[in-house]
Amino acid sequence: MEQARARIEAQMQLYFDGLYLSDVDRLAKVFDPAARYVCATGEEAINLGMKEYFPIVAAREPPAARGEARRDEVVAITFAGEKTALVQARCAIGERHFSDFLSFIHTAAGWRIVAKVFHYETLPNLASDTE
Repeated sequence: MEQARARIEAQMQLYFDGLYLSDVDRLAKVFDPAARYVCATGEEAINLGMKEYFPIVAAREPPAARGEARRDEVVAITFAGEKTALVQARCAIGERHFSDFLSFIHTAAGWRIVAKVFHYETLPNLASDTE
């Protein structure tokens, strides 16, 4: 499992980099093409496929371009057998602080996210003022 953990951690770095840079090419190396993007924070749940999600990422100004400090971390990686893992992660983009549950499976293409289920809170963006 140590090797699998290292590979998932590498995928998580691509994930965080993709979000920070608004880089869909990086995210496409982490998400399975059939993955789901699900959030129930607002009034109505959002449930998108990658064809809907990636254009949203590509259209937004990257946090890197705004000079935002990086605020991302892997909280936990839990394995269920050799080909299934759940990653709990946190990151922030602007004033939105995200708690992600990322379901990974090992495919022929390597470890890929098949579901991103998350919640966010809107908090003042203090990190860029102090770092």
